[in-house]
Amino acid sequence: MLQMQVSVLGITHPTGYPTYLMMTHFFTYLPFGDPAYRVNLASAVYAALAVVAVYAAGLLLSRRVVAAASGSLAFGLGAALWSQAVIAEVYTLNALLVSVTIVALLLWREYRQDRYLLLSAFLVGLCPTNHLTSGLLLPASLLFVALVDWRRLVDVRLVLKGAGLFLLGLTPYLYLPIRAAMDPPMDANNPTNFERFWYVLSGGNLTGSFFSFGPAELPGRMIFYLEHLLDNTHFLVAMVALTGAVVILKKDRAVGIFLGFLFFGWLFHAVENDIPDVDLYFIPTYLVLSLWAAAGFGMLLAEIESLVSGLPRLTKGAILGALSAMLLLLPLLGVAGTYAKVDMSGVYRGRKEIEAVADNAAPKATILHHRSSMWYMVLVERRRRDLTIVDPFDHNKEVSYADIVWPDDIDLATTDRRYGTDDLSGATTAREAAKGGRVYVLDQGATNPGRFQNAGFEVVPVREGLLYELVPSGREPYAQTDG
Repeated sequence: MLQMQVSVLGITHPTGYPTYLMMTHFFTYLPFGDPAYRVNLASAVYAALAVVAVYAAGLLLSRRVVAAASGSLAFGLGAALWSQAVIAEVYTLNALLVSVTIVALLLWREYRQDRYLLLSAFLVGLCPTNHLTSGLLLPASLLFVALVDWRRLVDVRLVLKGAGLFLLGLTPYLYLPIRAAMDPPMDANNPTNFERFWYVLSGGNLTGSFFSFGPAELPGRMIFYLEHLLDNTHFLVAMVALTGAVVILKKDRAVGIFLGFLFFGWLFHAVENDIPDVDLYFIPTYLVLSLWAAAGFGMLLAEIESLVSGLPRLTKGAILGALSAMLLLLPLLGVAGTYAKVDMSGVYRGRKEIEAVADNAAPKATILHHRSSMWYMVLVERRRRDLTIVDPFDHNKEVSYADIVWPDDIDLATTDRRYGTDDLSGATTAREAAKGGRVYVLDQGATNPGRFQNAGFEVVPVREGLLYELVPSGREPYAQTDG
């Protein structure tokens, strides 16, 4: 879906992700690949830059190039970030913006120049316009500034400048009502008035999943997190990170509290969320762990340097060189397995769906699907625009407007009446569509052929595992007719 949304500058589901849409849209002008490839490439670029920013932050914390490199490698080669770097998603840009904000704050602490503090104010405003969870940076940053130099928070001129830049960072949110008023090809929730704008900005129906677990369930959720952590990060790196967290807290209280506030804030939000892809909300915690690991590796190098300081130069160099090599190799342990897990180089499901429909669907047919590549086919590639594309499955019924039918641009109540989309099984939509022409359904796992058979349809394979025609009683399949 995001490949299409970015390409046509649409409006996504809550929280809207305006910064991601606008920044990634620039990638669609690259002179190679198709638009979907270019949007996917953006995720890889954001991830690579995030790793560079984590390296910079780790260097400021550890003062050791090898330590910073090892910590950033651990972050970049983790399955969580890597899995998002090969698809169109917002999480690698979130990691980039968060890590750059941390770098700006650490640079301010290092040099005490207000320009870094003002830059961080802008970034703190910008971050939630990509992903709302990064809003935690606001209280964390204020706490950090107070711990480093509380007088900066009572400097009226500086505060006014910072507030102005913070508000400037929030301006991408204006994309939502402005673009919605332009009637874009895809407009989820149509945020043209304040009520719908706030619905999208604040998370809409997705906020109901928060605070899903009570105190008795939290130990189990923490075990759930630890399992994901150790699946993402080597056990030894995690242990070094724990040591690094303690060392930072003892030696640099402001940074220790700042990073701890971020880690536990993001961790609590994630483990209290009951959503299918909650593991992606763990990525910011892995980012903090990587910074702790860099600090831990830096401490280890410093201790070894102190221990071998009296040895001959060649011996000392050999020991430190061997240790540095070990630290750089540590994040590479298990990288082959991670690559096999996240490799998407041979996955062309979306393209196969498009070709199956484009080549086989009857003229003016209706295609039932759920958040599939059909939107990309008709809106980006502008193919088979004679079709009606309907998503009756598992859509949001809490809003007055939901863009779930193409080409109609109508409110949800009218959509339900006209297409039967209030029946989330899809059977009513299929019956209504069959009155006027051929009906097909994409096989996406969530679509159960039995429900259509029970509704009186014969489910006829067109492309096995991809596309099926729903043939009502008394009608021949399209492939068996003269077309």
